[in-house]
Amino acid sequence: MSPIAQLIKLQDYISRYEWDTFRYPTQYIRLKKDNWNKLYSIWENPELLNKPETETEPEIEQPTMSRFSRLKAKWKRPKEEAPDQEPVQENSEYSDLPDTELELKHYFLDKLFRFQIKWATSTVTETSFVKDNYYRDPLLKYLLQRFPDTYLIMYLPIFAIKKAPVETEILLISPIGIEIIYFLEKSPDTVIMAGDERTWTLEKGNELTKMLSPLIALKRSENLVSSILASHSIDFPIEKTVLSRTNSIVYATEPYHTKIIGQKDYPNWFQEKRRLTSPLKNMQLKAAEVLLKTCQSTSIKRPEWEADRDTETFQDVEE
Repeated sequence: MSPIAQLIKLQDYISRYEWDTFRYPTQYIRLKKDNWNKLYSIWENPELLNKPETETEPEIEQPTMSRFSRLKAKWKRPKEEAPDQEPVQENSEYSDLPDTELELKHYFLDKLFRFQIKWATSTVTETSFVKDNYYRDPLLKYLLQRFPDTYLIMYLPIFAIKKAPVETEILLISPIGIEIIYFLEKSPDTVIMAGDERTWTLEKGNELTKMLSPLIALKRSENLVSSILASHSIDFPIEKTVLSRTNSIVYATEPYHTKIIGQKDYPNWFQEKRRLTSPLKNMQLKAAEVLLKTCQSTSIKRPEWEADRDTETFQDVEE
């Protein structure tokens, strides 16, 4: 199974990673691998569906009942304390798997995408109200499903600076540094012309329109991130990138300490990220930890009967 990046912060939603930044990245990688191996084994050997639970992988909990039912059984509550709920058929979610391995990978990625959003919007005891559009956000999905799992992504995080919320651009935290990315994507027939520090120009046919330079947002984000790291004596490289997968970007000279990656150069940039094989690094996790602790988080306490489990499988997001 290809590596899949980790969503550690989504806007101002509470994140499991801010609860324990050093634990959850490695736990995520292990759970992803375990779940894929189990799914692939069942896909290759459908007869495993009929095996008793004791014969299946012990580390992965079978989806035999909902989370509420599991808690009810654990605490041995009287039946009348909760609505009756019949357990679903063992391994029922695996009864209609795709036919090809490629389709199976897409099936797994879609399940895992929902799992990632859940971890980025809840902890064991708290949860945030998630806007439905994030489950359909093509850029968010692309970033999570195409980059290695040692990349930690903060998607448009909101920081709390002197009690005031400040939104930044996308932060891609790799083992070797932080890349702040401004995605600039217009209709394919539009040419983007980088101008001065204040404005850029969009050329579509004979029509010219002005836009605020993305360098302003990138510089603001860089200043914020670098000041947070410096206040904790963390020296970790930061770079800025204007990125477009759909358009050419014309410029006379590349801005200072900023990459401009247009449609033509994007494949090389992308492959460079994919080729990074370094494991998670201690300095990377330290940087992520202090950034997460400076972020704003909006959440509510979970009701007792909805208390989440500390370790879970991606099947649970369907419950």
